[in-house]
Amino acid sequence: MVDRIRGRGRDTAPKGAADDATPAEPAIRDPKAETWARVQLARNLRRPRILDLLPGIADDFVELHGDRLFGDDEAVVSGFARIGDRRIVVVGQQKGADTDENIRRNFGMPHPEGYRKAMRVMELAERLGLPIVTFVDVPGAHPGPESEERGIAEAIARSIGLMSRLRTPIVVVITGEGGSGGALAIAVGDVIVALENAVYSVISPEGCASILWRTADEAATAAVAMKMTAPDQQALGIIDIVIPEPGDGAHTDHAETARRIRSVVVEQLDALAAVPLDELVEARYRRFRALGTYREVEAPQPVTPERPGLADRLRNLLDSGRWSGVPANPTGRRDDLPARDEV
Repeated sequence: MVDRIRGRGRDTAPKGAADDATPAEPAIRDPKAETWARVQLARNLRRPRILDLLPGIADDFVELHGDRLFGDDEAVVSGFARIGDRRIVVVGQQKGADTDENIRRNFGMPHPEGYRKAMRVMELAERLGLPIVTFVDVPGAHPGPESEERGIAEAIARSIGLMSRLRTPIVVVITGEGGSGGALAIAVGDVIVALENAVYSVISPEGCASILWRTADEAATAAVAMKMTAPDQQALGIIDIVIPEPGDGAHTDHAETARRIRSVVVEQLDALAAVPLDELVEARYRRFRALGTYREVEAPQPVTPERPGLADRLRNLLDSGRWSGVPANPTGRRDDLPARDEV
C-alpha cells in the first residue's frame, strides 16, 4: 500500500502533449554536460530555500529555536506550520542569499546542535501526532573541529535512527543539494520527493573525483558515474516523485515552485494518513534497509591450528640452534624428551 502511495515511477512530463505529435529528430545528447548543468542549477545562489518556499506552501509558520543542550544553529530551520486545516512540523536546511547571511547560517551546513534541534522538534511532532515535512538542501554537515568536538557523527547517526522509528508520517522534499550524511540525517521518510534539478549523493562530485581521479577537474565525470540527478535517483528507486520546475529552473519562479511542492505534499500527507502507523514504520524501515545492491557470501570456516604438545614446546624452546655460540649437537646426538604418556 505504501509503495502505491509513493507513486513510484510516476511520469513527470507536462500533461496535454499531443499523442500523435510528429517525433522530432533526436538531438545529440551529452550526458556529462546535462548532468553537470543540473548540478550547477541545484547550487544556484538564487535557488529557493526553505524560508523562501514556506510562504507559498504554508498558511502559517511559527519557528522554534535551540536544541536545549548547546545553542541555536541557524543553518537549520524548524517549527510548526499550517497548510489549510492540516497542522504539520517542518524541518529544513537554510543557506544564505548573500555573503553575510551565508556566514551567519554557516553556508547551510549544520553543526551538531542543528540536528539536535531538528530531533527535538520531530519528537515533539510524534507526541502531538503531527506529520513531518523536511526540506533538504545541504552540501554536507559542517566538517570543522568544533563540530567534531560536539559530536557531529553521533548527532547524524541518532537523527537517522530516530526518523526510522518515528510513529508519524514523514514526507521529505529535496529542493537543492542533498549531500552525504548531512542530508540523510533529515531525509529518512515514507515518501521522498525531489525538484527536477535537485541532486542527491553520498559525496560531492568534487570529492569523488579527488578520490578516484586524484583531481577535482573530473567532477563532471564523477557526477555522471554517481547518478546523482533526481531522474537518475528515481530510476534507482531512491526518490519516489520528481516535481517539474517552472521556466528555466526553480530559481526563476519561487512562488510557482512553492505551489507545485504544496500540491504534492498535501496529496502525500492525505494518502499517508490512511496507513496504520505500525505498517507505516515497518515499511519505512524496510525501504531503507533494501537500498543498495550487495551480495552475501559464505565466510570460510576458520582453521584452528593444533597446539603443540609439551614435548614439542620444550624441544623448540631448548633447541640448541636458537643459542648463538653453542655447537648444534655437541655430543653427536640429541636425547628426545619423553612424551606426556611415557612420563
